[in-house]
Amino acid sequence: MSEAVPLSANPQRQPAIFLPHGGGPCFFMDWTWGPADTWHATQRFLESVAASLPAPPKALLVISGHWEEPAFTASAAAKPELIFDYSGFPPHTYRLTWPAPGDPALAERVVGLLRKSGLPAAASFNRGYDHGVFVPLKVAFPKADIPVVTLSLNLSLDPALHIAAGRAIAPLRDEGVLIIASGMSFHNLRVYLHPETPERARAFDTWLTAAVESPAPERDASLSKWREAPFAAYAHPREEHLMPLMVAAGAGGVAPGKRVFSGAKISAYRFDG
Repeated sequence: MSEAVPLSANPQRQPAIFLPHGGGPCFFMDWTWGPADTWHATQRFLESVAASLPAPPKALLVISGHWEEPAFTASAAAKPELIFDYSGFPPHTYRLTWPAPGDPALAERVVGLLRKSGLPAAASFNRGYDHGVFVPLKVAFPKADIPVVTLSLNLSLDPALHIAAGRAIAPLRDEGVLIIASGMSFHNLRVYLHPETPERARAFDTWLTAAVESPAPERDASLSKWREAPFAAYAHPREEHLMPLMVAAGAGGVAPGKRVFSGAKISAYRFDG
């Protein structure tokens, strides 16, 4: 029997990353909603992701805040189409392309890992890439040459359940699969430009960063009780854009996570443990 390779010696081990996917097709417009530089810094961060990885990923597993199902559901289509699930934007943003292939075998493995951990899981053979997937990844991986599987949230939006799902799929990182949690650390568009929002967003972000940068037991306990954070309901009137972070944290290992980007009200986090 061969000895197990230490995780630190595995050159293909990928991190789990929670990244902001912006507002609609914001990175592909001549104007942006909000202050002029609202999304420019986020775009520059997304453009830096690929070069920051230990090796080119063999596949991407993307958890999008724009897909919810009664059971965790993996997309198993071989050639997923784009889902233009935004409205009111310029016509050219509905003609964007990003023809990354699917990976039915990886989708099957994802479902198997979740079920092995006792979690409800299913596969979808017709799900495409919603804008929480193709908009940020068209920036981060413009060649669209890496296979992609998307994973839904569970309709319960239970943070502990999503952390458990992350733990279940964590072995994929050692197989060269980059786990990307696509959401927003602050997601209350109705108050985005209100004068009191920056201070409240910073308070929530400070709490969230402290939670993420704690060792796994403390991190999981804090994130499971995220509603107790300062201005939690203000930052997330509904929590679907925060739940992908729970999956990334669950998949992130025992070491503390790290904030790798901080922009206007939003942050990105990376787990290399």
